[in-house]
Amino acid sequence: MKTNSNSYTIIYSVILVIIVAFLLAFISKGLENRQNANVALDKKEQILYALNIRNINNAEADKQYKTIVEADEVIDENNKVLAPGSIGGEKDGFKLNSADFKAGKLALFICNIGGQKKYVIPIYGMGLWGAISGYIAINADKSTVYGAYFNHESETAGLGAEIKDNQKWQEQFKGKQLFKDNDPKTIALSVHKKIDDPKTQVDAVTGATLTSNGVTDMLHSCLSKYMKFLSDK
Repeated sequence: MKTNSNSYTIIYSVILVIIVAFLLAFISKGLENRQNANVALDKKEQILYALNIRNINNAEADKQYKTIVEADEVIDENNKVLAPGSIGGEKDGFKLNSADFKAGKLALFICNIGGQKKYVIPIYGMGLWGAISGYIAINADKSTVYGAYFNHESETAGLGAEIKDNQKWQEQFKGKQLFKDNDPKTIALSVHKKIDDPKTQVDAVTGATLTSNGVTDMLHSCLSKYMKFLSDK
């Protein structure tokens, strides 16, 4: 075959594309287990962040998750247990995502911090430029926030991204009440530019009104799904 012919160029290009595609698929498959492990570790760290456990290495995070999380339950809106979870669980509630949440499967992490029971609830929403998410840790009274962690996919650095990057902002949620006057009817925990109720409200991120509103909407829409659980004392 003539090397300067069109047919040679096409065949050469096709073969090259096939070889590259095969190599990429092979490498991706070889790294799959490591990638899955990294994703799982990141999720464990986010849960621990919500429990105010930070600044630890990967090995310590994995170890603490396995001892602190007593069960990764799956419940429904009626507080019926669909899956009991397990100690350091990674198979039930841990595996759920936003699609499962929309389908009515609610993850609930039952944790023990120094002999005190805490509950961690995952939350999902939308910011200015993309999806936002997070975890809210609640005390055994089911009405007081123990800690919080928020994440995002594509918020603006220095503005909306502060919900993830600014630990001090996240720490404002500690001690806040889920309900106004402890009346478990509607979720009152929210983010505001002007604080009217310091027991339930957190200062908005400066210059990121839409992202702050997204956090409020996320808190209300997601936590309301757990209302039966939260009201059962």
